[in-house]
Amino acid sequence: MTRHTDVVVVGGGQAGLAAGYYLRRTGIDFTILDAQATPGGAWQHAWDSLHLFSPAAYSSLPGRLMPPQAGKTFPDVAHVLDYLADYEKRYELPIQRGVRVEAVRDESPLLRVETDSGAYTARVVISATGTWWRPFLPAVPGREHFQGRQHHTVEYRSPWDYAGQRVIVVGGGNSGAQIAADLTPHATVRWVTQRPARYLPDEIDGSALFTLATQRVQSGGPRISDLGDIVAVPPVRAARD
Repeated sequence: MTRHTDVVVVGGGQAGLAAGYYLRRTGIDFTILDAQATPGGAWQHAWDSLHLFSPAAYSSLPGRLMPPQAGKTFPDVAHVLDYLADYEKRYELPIQRGVRVEAVRDESPLLRVETDSGAYTARVVISATGTWWRPFLPAVPGREHFQGRQHHTVEYRSPWDYAGQRVIVVGGGNSGAQIAADLTPHATVRWVTQRPARYLPDEIDGSALFTLATQRVQSGGPRISDLGDIVAVPPVRAARD
């Protein structure tokens, strides 16, 4: 059975929900297809200690402010998941869960979206799948001979899984810095980066980044990447110091 809709949104995480909000406002017929069984996109697979590096008010989707989390400046994973679940209910977004898109084919004038639960035809397909499901693992010479465990960020959950072990964390971005900081009290950690770690000033958080990005758009101010790569959230600052 093939179903028809004007727009198919592939992915029910933050980007998919934001697209759905605007599509709902226009009155366009649309469907959001999400491979996950529950709301929250990649956030439901994030590591236990992960927090936003922006206050709640700067982390909202369109139309609905994220409420602050009691006792915390930077909301944790559970708070984000609650917000995303509430958001899709509030706007009654038509999400089909547990549906994995396998192919999109051009059948002019329409597009055919093939899934493991049947096919859809649509005039427009919006890809909102994010990056979490296709992690990049560089082809490091000798990797296949290494006898230890090799994990990507998407597989990291808790420092207790590595307690008392020797761990190398590879990568000089926010994920690398935060995981290295998370592991440091529990394991012997070496953090490997291609160049010296570039921390943003300690007073810079997501709210300041939002302001800088806005200024950049409006008047061509400095690029965030000119200032540094890593937001020095409290656990990262503590590990650094």
